[in-house]
Amino acid sequence: MTKTELKEFMTFKKYGNSQSPIFVSLVNGNYIVAAYQGTISKYDILIKYRQKLKNSWSRIRTPKHIHWAVDMLIKMHAERNKTKEFLQKLIEIWENTIPIRSESDRKRLLSIGTLLYECKNEFNKFKILNNHGEYTLSFLILLAKLLMLQEKTNLETAYMFKNLLEALEDGEDIFKIVSVATHR
Repeated sequence: MTKTELKEFMTFKKYGNSQSPIFVSLVNGNYIVAAYQGTISKYDILIKYRQKLKNSWSRIRTPKHIHWAVDMLIKMHAERNKTKEFLQKLIEIWENTIPIRSESDRKRLLSIGTLLYECKNEFNKFKILNNHGEYTLSFLILLAKLLMLQEKTNLETAYMFKNLLEALEDGEDIFKIVSVATHR
């Protein structure tokens, strides 16, 4: 699909108005990730995706922290040390993520190069994690970076996603991880 086709495919209606993405990316041929103008702040982003299942695309979904956490738990069960290393790398990215404060920030930060390409080589050593769980590393990394941008843009002192990463990396019990991932 071309960028234009991807944007059209990820456009949806909300309260009768078309919502077209400001960012869209095809990931591994099995996921389409999009970011839209959100409603919480001027530069808020709303994240949605579609997943290819048995040769057809799912409906447009909103990712939840709990989905991300469950996939990490599956990967952790299969490859504990690599998953912990992966989580440590994501915590490092969290620490260095800056919020979107201008339209030029948003353009720069929501470019596919900034979101994925910068860290592709660093994450090659975690490829084995692609063998476990539902989601690919490319999808998880892109989703994680978008979630980090979303949280930090809306509240610079936000910490929910970081707390989730730390709870997973620390090997907290399932109750604690689910509690952090579903906190509202």
